Amino acid sequence: MVWEPKDRLAAAEPTTESALGHKLQNAVTALCKLYPTKQAALLPTLHKVQAELGNLSDQAMIEVAQILEISPAQVLDTAAFYDMYTRQKRGKHIIGVCESLSCELCGGGELLNALKNTLKIEPGQTTPDGKFTLITMQCIGACDFAPAMIIDEKLYKTVTPDQLDKILLEIDK
Repeated sequence: MVWEPKDRLAAAEPTTESALGHKLQNAVTALCKLYPTKQAALLPTLHKVQAELGNLSDQAMIEVAQILEISPAQVLDTAAFYDMYTRQKRGKHIIGVCESLSCELCGGGELLNALKNTLKIEPGQTTPDGKFTLITMQCIGACDFAPAMIIDEKLYKTVTPDQLDKILLEIDK
């Protein structure tokens, strides 16, 4: 038996409507000019597309591949490798709880359990109202402030379960 690579995105049926739209396509093209090769712009391009669209759909990844002149499989492999990218729709606010050893030793497990109980969801899920998506992260580089979490790219340091209600109310204004 010979292993045969399969491009899962090539099998996706392309739509006639652009996922990126002209404005985002132009932004990606401009971003490419900041790098020595178009392929080098892949990670920032995925960040840009996800920030604009909320997730990385098959169609969006196909269009990114076309602009960057790489295969859709390369885009999918990159998006699947990094935790920061998602193919699923996410809530308005992304709550990332660190699961590193430092955070675990300082109460990260209790923090995660408190969030699961408060939001009534598990990691990887979104609240029914679409406000919050809970994820776990392997390291957010804040070991000296453990346990830590990130909400919408804002770092929350030395968080305790009793602070959660106030934090969630603050971000949902």
